[in-house]
Amino acid sequence: MLDNLIMGFGAALTPVNLLWCFVGVLAGTVIGLLPGLGSTTGVAVLLPLTLSFEPLTALIMLAGIYYGAQYGGTITSVLISTPGEAASVVTAIDGYQMARRGRAGAALSIAAIGSFVAAIVSLVLLMAMAPPFARLALGFGPPENLAVMVLGLTTIVSFSSAGARLRGLAMAVLGILLATVGVDAATGLPRYTFGDVDLLSGLPFVQVMIGLFAVGEVLFQIRQGAAEPIRARFKDLMITRAELSRSKGAIARGSVIGYLLGCLPGAGSTLASFLAYGVEKRVSRHKDEFGHGAIEGVAAPESANNAAANANFVPTLALGIPGGATTAVLLGAFMMYGIQPGPLLFDEQPELVWGLLASFFIGNVLLLVLNLPLAPMFAQLLRIPYGYMYPLILVTSFVGAYSIDNNMFSVWVVFVFGLVGYFMKKFDLPMAPLVLGLVVGALFEKALVQTSAMGGGDLTIILTRPVALAVFLLAALLLAGPSLLRLVSRNVRHEEKEGV
Repeated sequence: MLDNLIMGFGAALTPVNLLWCFVGVLAGTVIGLLPGLGSTTGVAVLLPLTLSFEPLTALIMLAGIYYGAQYGGTITSVLISTPGEAASVVTAIDGYQMARRGRAGAALSIAAIGSFVAAIVSLVLLMAMAPPFARLALGFGPPENLAVMVLGLTTIVSFSSAGARLRGLAMAVLGILLATVGVDAATGLPRYTFGDVDLLSGLPFVQVMIGLFAVGEVLFQIRQGAAEPIRARFKDLMITRAELSRSKGAIARGSVIGYLLGCLPGAGSTLASFLAYGVEKRVSRHKDEFGHGAIEGVAAPESANNAAANANFVPTLALGIPGGATTAVLLGAFMMYGIQPGPLLFDEQPELVWGLLASFFIGNVLLLVLNLPLAPMFAQLLRIPYGYMYPLILVTSFVGAYSIDNNMFSVWVVFVFGLVGYFMKKFDLPMAPLVLGLVVGALFEKALVQTSAMGGGDLTIILTRPVALAVFLLAALLLAGPSLLRLVSRNVRHEEKEGV
């Protein structure tokens, strides 16, 4: 592997490849800043510009756009609660609250650091373990995917405190119900579309997120009265040593979770970021801060997001199966250049594969160098009076939504869910469970239908699949574990009192 890595860096460190790697990560960051575009759209739009490039140069630039957009989406999530990427939705929960307390610079800094560390960890794992993980991912069928979806749904409980758990579950059910809009996975018939062609493909996720978070927040703040702009001193915008110390475990756990889920075709960065956030809330010593500006609530999902983005290349390169929407577009780029991803790619074109992997290291270093010093400067945008910021956020949200599909339906979705977001904030209803239900709902239904078909209507087929059974048991443990521990602890204290 060391020889291959040296060969890869030799190919990636040429002046031309370095230049286009820089252009890719810079363009990706800008694309991520624009609500509604995202890495998939960015790669698809800029793909024709690479037709005259050498294959390695083109792939290095397109991959740079991919992981650059991940961080660009974080900037708007933290500063104005407008997720530029679906995977940045969770970051907005605590990142925006940190910004409101004058800690936007720290939130953006830990996002950059966490993304960089996760990228390095996931790339080392990618290089060392791609073949075995690819074989494992290939063995994942509908029962295993169903188990992963159930595991994701169990994190819903983590998003709400004990007192608000019922509201959290209600919002999760609402999210799952919203995910059923579109075409029935079992029959192929329209469902809850009310004759509207635009609803056949379901509710558009990014537009829903823009409405809930960005427009909902603006409407709520206008109703509350325009807040004073942040007046934090420049040194207050810098990340502290204590915050770095608190984030170490979150970054490590997020990196591992992101890598494991990213290796599975279709799991994606969004589910990884939600799962990492849920796990972090369970193990954190500062549970009460989550939802109110916990730095771990930024570090964990951002690390998972970036690790999953890199791990998406495991099934893409080793099996020729896209790990997500963006890698599906990149797979098309491989085909366009006459390159066939799959098990033989590592042997037939090692310079291209290892040059691409080496460019990930280089691109993430460039992102860190670009964004870490700029984090406090980005945070200075919060000094702008909110009277000027609100119209800008609204215009950006609606224009960004319209640009996705170039129709007014997207704009109406943003408007309607902006009102929904406003009332959820007004009545203190948690948004994260609704979003997770919407993300996982469609995937859960599809896996459930396929699993039922495999078993001829008998779901006990799961008992014959060791991996699926193990994941289901883990989900049950996560769900029931805290209650069992409290029960055991209460019994122990009761026995101690009786003994005294």
